[in-house]
Amino acid sequence: MKTPYKKIIKLKQIKSVMNPKFFDIFSKKKISEKKPEIKPKVIIDIREKNSLVASEIASLNMEIEFTTLKVGDYIVNDVVIERKTISDFIGSMLNKRLSNQLEELQQYEKRLLVIEGFENRFLYSDEEHEEFGGVHPNAIRGFLLSILLKYKVPVVYTKNENDTARFILTLSKKKEKEASLNVNKKSLTKKERMQFILEGFPGIGPKNAKKLLENFKTMKNVFNASQEEREKLIGKKADIFTILDDEF
Repeated sequence: MKTPYKKIIKLKQIKSVMNPKFFDIFSKKKISEKKPEIKPKVIIDIREKNSLVASEIASLNMEIEFTTLKVGDYIVNDVVIERKTISDFIGSMLNKRLSNQLEELQQYEKRLLVIEGFENRFLYSDEEHEEFGGVHPNAIRGFLLSILLKYKVPVVYTKNENDTARFILTLSKKKEKEASLNVNKKSLTKKERMQFILEGFPGIGPKNAKKLLENFKTMKNVFNASQEEREKLIGKKADIFTILDDEF
């Protein structure tokens, strides 16, 4: 006897419902939701907001927080980064500002100095050094050694802004604790301030500045001393003090 057509349709529907391949809407199993991607985070000093490095970092899909940093330009995990272009590096080396910044970096266990711009120029040249403000290559070499040995700050050399941003991205992927922002600008003592001012004169390094202050005792006495007295103490480097008598 043949099965009626309507009964065949009903049997197929029952089989379909019982087929384990079909989704059971009454099942208590939870569907696993995809977790949102956690972006690596970098804290950037507000003064770097208009720099190409900041825009490069943003293009790398990183979370950015702009704030006023007391020390450094960037903080990634527990590492603070001071960034210098080659011209910034030479200029801040000459006016002693970088020395003070390196002192401030000591508040962090992990710190880096990034010197940026090696795609288009060198840090120094043995043949000519006029473009570096007349700074002799050995002076730059000596300062680099001080950064590594005295201040114990590792140096990273990058080609350009994009290269710097990619270093920061790589660093952000290392799982470390976040660094504290509760640090302070280094407060110089009275003697350090006096020495710092004298070191601002070209050719007057820490040794000669200290020698002048130990001999003349006060800044006023250094400036009021005769040129002969200063030359007797530090030689031809005292010539810079003739500027004290020049008119603006």
